Amino acid sequence: CSWLWLRSDPPALRPAVPAGLLAALHLLQLGFFFRCLYALKVGWKVCWAKAEEEDEQRRMAFISHDISMLRLFETFLENTPQLTLLLYIILRTNKAELSQGLGMGTAFLCVSWSLLDYHQSLRSFLQDKYELSPGSSIIYFLWNLFLICPRILALTLFALLWPYGVAVHFPLVWLAMFLWVSLQGTEFMESPGAEQLYRAVVAVILYFSWFNVARGSTLHRSIIYHGFMLVDSTLLGLAWLWGRAPEEEEHSYLIPVVSAALPCYLLGLGLRVTYYKWLHPNVQVWQEGRYDEVDASGGGDGVEFHSFLKPDLVNRRMQWLAQTHFSLSQPAQQHFLNGAAAV
Repeated sequence: CSWLWLRSDPPALRPAVPAGLLAALHLLQLGFFFRCLYALKVGWKVCWAKAEEEDEQRRMAFISHDISMLRLFETFLENTPQLTLLLYIILRTNKAELSQGLGMGTAFLCVSWSLLDYHQSLRSFLQDKYELSPGSSIIYFLWNLFLICPRILALTLFALLWPYGVAVHFPLVWLAMFLWVSLQGTEFMESPGAEQLYRAVVAVILYFSWFNVARGSTLHRSIIYHGFMLVDSTLLGLAWLWGRAPEEEEHSYLIPVVSAALPCYLLGLGLRVTYYKWLHPNVQVWQEGRYDEVDASGGGDGVEFHSFLKPDLVNRRMQWLAQTHFSLSQPAQQHFLNGAAAV
């Protein structure tokens, strides 16, 4: 997916690397690393190239947004499954070293951080720069953390008793999420085949966490998604409680942990409601008589986005995602979007 991503870059930003070598880098799981090295190279030019500083800043903003999205992909395609596997091994062996505990705790924090970083990257497209305040960022980080932790715990406990059951559960839920994403419609990639691959990746993200891919009000979609995930995770936890032997004492300490999983998930939902009701940048926008995201009620002129002059430097992938999350005024739709996170 990341290889198709880089190959769809505009010519001005496409790395001067043969297609075969670029594909080999991605097969070796080095695509994200290669993108970061390329960003460092462009960033060095921004620091030292005076004549072309403006053009290099545009390139840096383009790559910065791409890295944010690719980091999200890496988090849910690689890090989160590895985190689930690590937790499974610890519970299976009933042994945990200090380094494993610290690594697992850090991994949970990194998953939630990648979601926050992605959301901040999208918000940087807003021309009026209604960025998340420190308090809003903390609440956004926490509600994602409190929703993801019970999900991973439920999956791990289910795999603890039925390892092969996960091989059935994941394809079924993934297929349901893939069909859901397809019904909503996406226009992220430039070719139909690449678009299907993108939807497949989004379905994997939805297996663990909420990810919006369609325009319009997210309220009903969010209720449907979180209701489904709550029921699914609860059934997985109950399956573990039902399947474990009553006389088993090896994992008896997990019963209080499982009992706290549901309140943790509900706390995450409560923090999300708190964020959207009192801490979301829309609150500031409404006070000024304007509207920010597409799920804001009412009309208005909307907000304009950062614009640049060169159409070959438009990050159309992040442009589409920003249009998914934020409303565009009619004049702003004619501008070239690129954001300004890196500048």
